[in-house]
Order: sequence, then structure tokens, then C-alpha cells
Amino acid sequence: MNASEFRRRGKEMVDYMANYMEGIEGRQVYPDVEPGYLRPLIPAAAPQEPDTFEDIINDVEKIIMPGAASPACTELETVMMDWLGKMLELPKAFLNEKAGEGGGVIQGSASEATLVALLAARTKVIHRLQAASPELTQAAIMEKLVAYSSDQAHSSVERAGLIGGVKLKAIPSDGNFAMRASALQEALERDKAAGLIPFFMVATLGTTTCCSFDNLLEVGPICNKEDIWLHVDAAYAGSAFICPEFRHLLNGVEFADSFNFNPHKWLLVNFDCSAMWVKKRTDLTGAFRLDPTYLKHSHQDSGLITDYRHWQIPLGRRFRSLKMWFVFRMYGVKGLQAYIRKGSNKVNEALLQRINSAKKIHLVPCHLRDKFVLRFAICSRTVESAHVQRAWEHIKELAADVLRAERE
Repeated sequence: MNASEFRRRGKEMVDYMANYMEGIEGRQVYPDVEPGYLRPLIPAAAPQEPDTFEDIINDVEKIIMPGAASPACTELETVMMDWLGKMLELPKAFLNEKAGEGGGVIQGSASEATLVALLAARTKVIHRLQAASPELTQAAIMEKLVAYSSDQAHSSVERAGLIGGVKLKAIPSDGNFAMRASALQEALERDKAAGLIPFFMVATLGTTTCCSFDNLLEVGPICNKEDIWLHVDAAYAGSAFICPEFRHLLNGVEFADSFNFNPHKWLLVNFDCSAMWVKKRTDLTGAFRLDPTYLKHSHQDSGLITDYRHWQIPLGRRFRSLKMWFVFRMYGVKGLQAYIRKGSNKVNEALLQRINSAKKIHLVPCHLRDKFVLRFAICSRTVESAHVQRAWEHIKELAADVLRAERE
């Protein structure tokens, strides 16, 4: 959508909202739809090719508005999380469909997802230990709980430990800045010998500092064996997993209890929108469920609906799945994959032509199998850092010109 179309569509949306407000007295206060009404009305997976804006707006009136407020807000979220989970080829245990044990929920940020996972894991281990030894108090258990992450994990993991009131230990990463099985196993044995209770571990796929990946295929089985909740944080790198050529980087997610990444970082969805999946939804609802009279409703124990207030820290929710629905349909899976992949051979060839025609620097290309690659080789003894920086700024400027021309 270019600027001209954005202006036109923006005005149409203002008209839509104004018309809604003018006619609001003629709309029904309480919806007629029954739980589960929405899923049969839309496809089971995201479209491969883009849909038109007109079709999406028409579907808003036809599909969303009959269930306005909570029914549509909740049910579209369950379907959108399944659409996204299928794009990532997540194990079926994480999906909402067919009333399985798992499911997806939209959190505000990866920080929230990590904290929610830690609190759920904490509640789960306390209940398990007290069931085995009723004399144990919560305080006695809490002082022995210990969580783990790589020394490359985001600071939000440490913050989750502080808020959750548990010890958090950093596992030394290897030469590639990844957490490996040997280092984790050593820490677990040492802490168990000291009387501590390992209960939670965060593995990072795409660290903030250098985009390193913890080895899920190694640490996952250890967590499962030791009954440690494994949370996988792929906050910004996770969007790349919708491309088949990058999906292998998610191998091992089948060992996880929860998985999170942020579509608002690299998948064209506006902030805030953090996608989180769990294998067992009861692990979350068991930690956060409260049912005061003013929040009770007729379907809450029917098993027909997903009540997301038990999956998160805030009570209130925004209709964040609606923007996911628009983005997934406006781009289609192929469009989103193309956005992640960015440069094509054609674009790289155009960039090379511009660089060499400008005659400020000279690059020589090569082919890596089917990829056209631009090589930046420094050959002179007298080259200094300032020269490299100027060359890089020149390349970025010309690359921006090529991408701008591509969009137009």
C-alpha cells in the first residue's frame, strides 16, 4: 500500500467509524452468535496470495461485527494464532484447533510472555511438590527454586526472575555464544547437590547481542528429563521461521512447554503483538484463574470458549488479532516470506550496477549456488576504518535508492 492508497483507505476507515457511531442505536447490544461461531466462517490457514482490501473490509462487517466485543475478539485470536502457528510449522500440540490441550495467546511483549511462563512454571512446581509432601510450605519451596538462561539471554529474563522472586542463573555460552547441553547439565548437577530445585529454563533463538541460537536439540531433552519448564524466546528472529529455508532453526521446539516471538518486530504487525503458545493451557489457567462474580458468564465452564483473562497478567484486552488478520490477508504467506527474504538476485544485480556506475567504489560479484552475492573486498594496505565507513554509507544510500525504485 503506497502513500496515496493509504490516504484513501484511511479516509474510508474514518467514514466507517463515523457511520458506525451514527447508527449505533440500531445495532444489537448483545450478540446472537454462539461460542465457536467464527472459526467455520474463515479458512483454516492464512492465504498464500494477498486478498483485496475490499474483501477484508466486507468480511469485517459480515464476520466480525455480528460477534462484536468479546466473542469476536477472543475467537479471531484463537484462529489467528493457529494461522501463525501453521506458518511456523509448530507441533500440533501448540495449536488451539480441535480443542486440544495447548493453544496460542497474544501478549504485549516477549517480556510479558517470559514472565507469564515463569510464574506458571513456579505455580506448577509448587503444586507438584506440595502434593508429594504436604508439609512443605510455599515459602520453603520458593527459597530453593532456581531458573536458568544463557549468559546471552535478554535482560527481560533476569527481570522475570526478579519479579517472580526466584534465583536466576546464567549458563556460560560456548564459542558461538550458544547454550549447550554440557554446561546446562553441569549447572543442574551442582545446584541439585546443593539442595536447590531447578524448575525453569529460557532458551533463546536469536539473541539480542549477536543473533546466536541456543542448542534446543541438546538442552530440550535435558529439560524434559529433569521436569524443567522450557520456554523458548525467539523475540525477533522467530519471524524468519515462516520461510522453509530458515525453519530448521526452530528444530527442537517440540521439547518446549512454551514458545514466543514478536510479530511486531519483523512481520509487519504494529506494536504491540507478541505471539505465545503453550502445550498445556491448564498450566496458565492454573496459575492465574480467579472468578469473581462480576466476571462470571454462562459459558465459562462449558469448554466451548477460551477465556484469555486466565492466560495473562492484565485483565483487560485489546483486539490485537484484528491487525494480524489484516496483515496476513493483505500480504498473504508468500508476501510475508518475500518481506523476510528481502533482496532478490534482480535487486542485488541492480544495486551492483548502481555502485559500480557511481565509480566511488568497485565491487565484484559471485554466485553461491543460486544466490547472486556482492563481495566487498579490501585490498589496499593504506585503507583505514574511515574509508570502510564511507564505503558502507555509500552502499546503504544506493541500496535505499534501489529498494525505493522497486516499491514504486
